[in-house]
Amino acid sequence: MITGGHEVTGFLKAKGKKLINGEGQEILLRGVGFGSWMLPEGYMWLFPDQGDRPRRIEQMVKDLIGEEKAQQFWEIYYSRYTSESDIRQIAADGYNSVRVPILARFLIEDSDGEVVRYNQAHLKILDNVIDWCREHRLYVILDLHGATGGQTGTNIDDSEFDKPELFTNERNQEITVALWRMLAERYKDEWIVAGYDLLNEPLPEWFSAYNDQVMPLYKKITKAIREVDDRHMIILEGVHWATDWSIFDDKFDDNLMLQFHKYWNNPDTESIQIYLDKREEWNVPIFMGEGGENNKEWYAGAFRLFEDHDISWNFWTWKKMDKNNSPCTVIKPEGWQQLIDYLEGGVKPDKASAEHILWEYLHNISFEQCLYQKEVTDALFRRPSTRIPAIFYGYRGEGISYGTKSRMVENIGFRINDRTDIRFIEGARTTPNFQHGKGESWQADERLCVQLTAEDWFSYEFTVGHASKASLYTVDLHAFAPNDRAWMAVSVDDKVIEIVEVVGKSWSTLRLNEEFQLSPGLHRIVLKSMENIVRMDWLEVIPVIELEEK
Repeated sequence: MITGGHEVTGFLKAKGKKLINGEGQEILLRGVGFGSWMLPEGYMWLFPDQGDRPRRIEQMVKDLIGEEKAQQFWEIYYSRYTSESDIRQIAADGYNSVRVPILARFLIEDSDGEVVRYNQAHLKILDNVIDWCREHRLYVILDLHGATGGQTGTNIDDSEFDKPELFTNERNQEITVALWRMLAERYKDEWIVAGYDLLNEPLPEWFSAYNDQVMPLYKKITKAIREVDDRHMIILEGVHWATDWSIFDDKFDDNLMLQFHKYWNNPDTESIQIYLDKREEWNVPIFMGEGGENNKEWYAGAFRLFEDHDISWNFWTWKKMDKNNSPCTVIKPEGWQQLIDYLEGGVKPDKASAEHILWEYLHNISFEQCLYQKEVTDALFRRPSTRIPAIFYGYRGEGISYGTKSRMVENIGFRINDRTDIRFIEGARTTPNFQHGKGESWQADERLCVQLTAEDWFSYEFTVGHASKASLYTVDLHAFAPNDRAWMAVSVDDKVIEIVEVVGKSWSTLRLNEEFQLSPGLHRIVLKSMENIVRMDWLEVIPVIELEEK
């Protein structure tokens, strides 16, 4: 076991509502998921429904370049899509964990007989990522993303007939139990493996007739695991995209963590209250195991929400094509549209052209060839120069994260229990919209602000990374004074840095005259209205070194 003060040390386990590492220290998981690696997902390739899942993508590749070349394509793909370079960067970015989504068919070579046979070359790929993570100190969550037969009946688990055949075919369940037993036997002594995520997002609500089978299957899998491995944590997801925890009726193991997913909705405490309540009831840690696919403003709110409530989190996803809302983006190959058109029923590219396009894709998927987008990780950790929307003040409650003299009666359906004054900046919209799945910026009529009257205050926590080269910082504020003039105190770590005068009835960006020093770690800004009304749109902590470089 590697020791020496690193938080990623020793077997991870649940202790009450906390996670503790091998030295008994509390730890929150902060990680990324490897979507589209062992289970290729068509949307990350920009493909239409005709190429939305592994088996359809595989068929397209084989149709275009033949079976022999297709085998060569996939060997390169699996070795290159996630490599040690990715792991090294993830660790350098300050994450402490990864979630590895596994397609059962990727590991299973043959299951027709009584004994399930496994693909040793593919198991070696899994071994490799575990070895890299041990070297670079990242806990590994093994996630059965696509069980045999499919646990969702949709594209995300490679379902063949759009039915959740894991729950309609007993043999599929036997294979799934055997797969988990094999993985537990193989990795029982691997402390870097954080836990076993038994099934990803089982049973959307339109297949809820099978909901009563999920917990019995979880118990069967856990029983098989515990016969060979009593040290690794068991991670359970709710039904309906992991959001419905009503199936959790029996805490059947003493080393459990419960997982929910969060996409495209309000980043507020009210939206996760049911999970907080279950944490109290069961006295277990909880995990936001998949969240992302939104814009960086949403990230700055949602991931602070998880931090403030001591919820471990995992961002989805590390890498995909031609998008600005993941840390890595694969540059789209020239001619890629030909593949999309072909899938939609258009002209089939000739073999030479298709091979050229696909091999350019293989070149582009390596970390070294991807466009690395540091600002996405900065938003997740709220590192400078992330722009923090003012509506995403802290989530620790009144007196800690905010203070207001009067409480609002009306609300817009966001952070309603705080009863703070949150309003739209312009337009006729009455409810917020946080559905920006492709990373789209907020439209003008979607933007929200907070209004502070005299003596009101809001707190914003942010993080300076340990690799930061800056020591001096300043702050930009986007604000206006409805009554033409107001004053606001800006405090950093309980020290007033400056009293800012806000002048004018139109929005303007104000930069502090004073610069201040920050060391690596967590810091806190408090904005307090001293006189008159102030409306705040956003704030941004900026390293002075960046301003000098500009």
